[in-house]
Parts: sequence; structure tokens; C-alpha cells
Amino acid sequence: MPAETRQDRFERGMKVLAAVDGEAGQRVIDSLADVSPELGHQVVAWAFGDIYDRPGLAPRDRQLVTLGILTALGGCEPQLEVHVNAALNVGLTANEIVEALLHSAVYCGMPKALNATFVAKRVFAERGLLPVTE
Repeated sequence: MPAETRQDRFERGMKVLAAVDGEAGQRVIDSLADVSPELGHQVVAWAFGDIYDRPGLAPRDRQLVTLGILTALGGCEPQLEVHVNAALNVGLTANEIVEALLHSAVYCGMPKALNATFVAKRVFAERGLLPVTE
């Protein structure tokens, strides 16, 4: 079997990116084209082609991990918006996302959990998912 090329990794990553992040992911890649196309390539080929495509975790579980990490980091609201959408795209419910963000407050603090929840609220509103009920 021939070695995988840079283009092979990119193409595999684009399929995963489209399935997980949809249009929002493509907008991120497009926004890098005139400033750092290599960063865009690495996001697609490495993050999505190599890491997101691994079999060890289901896509919904990867998104739960991603939401928790972005919440804990703070200051990642644009990326959180993409990944709240991605979480919905891969089968998480609004209730599950809210619960994950509530849980994050215990480990990363109220301000970060609040900021993440407000991002989720904006995404839910755009997708007609408010009010979220338990």
C-alpha cells in the first residue's frame, strides 16, 4: 500500500470536517486562506484527518471533550460556537450540551461556564432550539 500523501490526509480531513463542523468549519478554513493557508491545511489534515478520524472515541464523545477543554481554556468563544454546532451535528442534544457546560463549572469556574453557556444559547437560538427544557 503506498504511503499516504499530504493531499490524502487533507482530503480525508475535509470529509471529517464537513461531517462534524459543516459550514462553520469551512468558514474557518476559508478565513485563513489569505493569511495562513498552511494553518488551515493543518487544521484539516492533522486535527480532522488524523485526530478526529481516529477510532478510539465516537464523534459525540470527542465533541464533549472539546467543549470541556474550550470552556476550561476560556477566551475561545468563536471556537466554542463552531463546536457547539458540531456537537449538535454529531448527535448531542441541547440538554446534553447544557449539562456538560454546567458540569464544567465545577472544574473551571462559573465565569468560564457562563461564557460557554451564553455561546451555546446563541447557537441554540440560531437553530431554533430555545427554550432548552430538562
